Amino acid sequence: MKKKLITLLVLITTGAAHAEFNTRAKSAFLIDYDSGAEIVAKNADTLMPPSSMIKLMTLAVLFDEIKAGHLTMDDRLTVGQNADYNNPVWAPASKICLSMGQTISVRDLILGLIVLSGGDASVVVAEQLAGSENAFTAMMTQKARSIGMPMSTFGNASGLPHPNNLMTSRELATLATHIITDFPDIYPMFATRRFEYRDHQSDWCREWGRTHTVNYNKLVFTMPGADGLKTGHTDDGGYGMVASSVIGGRRLIGVINGLHVRGHDALAAEMKKLLEYGYATTTTQVFYRPGDKIAQIPVWYGRNPYVIATVSKPFAVTLPKNVRRENLRILARYDDPVAAPVAAGQIVGTVIAELDGKTIATEPLVAQSRVSKTQFFGRLVKNIQVIFGGR
Repeated sequence: MKKKLITLLVLITTGAAHAEFNTRAKSAFLIDYDSGAEIVAKNADTLMPPSSMIKLMTLAVLFDEIKAGHLTMDDRLTVGQNADYNNPVWAPASKICLSMGQTISVRDLILGLIVLSGGDASVVVAEQLAGSENAFTAMMTQKARSIGMPMSTFGNASGLPHPNNLMTSRELATLATHIITDFPDIYPMFATRRFEYRDHQSDWCREWGRTHTVNYNKLVFTMPGADGLKTGHTDDGGYGMVASSVIGGRRLIGVINGLHVRGHDALAAEMKKLLEYGYATTTTQVFYRPGDKIAQIPVWYGRNPYVIATVSKPFAVTLPKNVRRENLRILARYDDPVAAPVAAGQIVGTVIAELDGKTIATEPLVAQSRVSKTQFFGRLVKNIQVIFGGR
């Protein structure tokens, strides 16, 4: 068995350098969705209060329950005392305006969280799934760690000021990527521009609901291709936003936090500037998608002589449009042969992007299908073939 390295593709392009992105936000982070490449990173690993952007984690935990079949969009959950609009914590906060004892559908809770940033909705979700909001924070932490967010901590489900509510811009982008990738049937709800809740139980809430129907995320109104995700704001922490947009088939994910401006319109303008910077100064090429045949690898003692190597997620490379690029090579490295049995999805090698001899991107090669091991007689025949010079 030996390591094999093959060149799949060589590209040559040239150009000149571009300027860096400037923002007044304390933290900014911008990535390409397909490649995961960082385009802008300003204090991306600094823990900061996420305000209502924390509701993305509340939603992610809820989405898991829906995906697992434990809840449906039409299930109705009961509003407890902690989520009642008379609770003083909701007086200055964003909310759907719910009343204790009423029921609300899971679909309306999701829209209330996305569009109205309903802190009361987050409490309903937390109490339904964990029994209490405090217990729910343990579910949030477990979820965060499972998707590659080692630093984030959670004090509540709503994002109301709490010393344990801390997230980085990088980890907020990780969370957004997870939601977009793992919940494709639910994600389009994040582009909802208006949501009018029609089941208020008090006159005060009916009036509230009449005047609160428009998504706080103004980017979905002002930038073609913008389709999510969530804003946040506190007086001390300033404004923040996790956003995504698709232009020309290319998706970028941006995060801004700690921006002190006058309102959500100014926040959206800053995010639009960040995303447009990414589209204007970089380009991404997707080389392989799941199911593409990248290499045909011999299998030792396999019932099939070869296994097809592919990728489990797109393999893409993002590079500045105006930075000199030469000798971009796409390579595949794998054992030749790989020993049977081989499970579908098993890592069998690596696909690599090199620029001027430096590795700039990697992705595991995985087996497209299962290859079982031959029985004793088949292995005996194989050994005889090797002895007489066969493979």
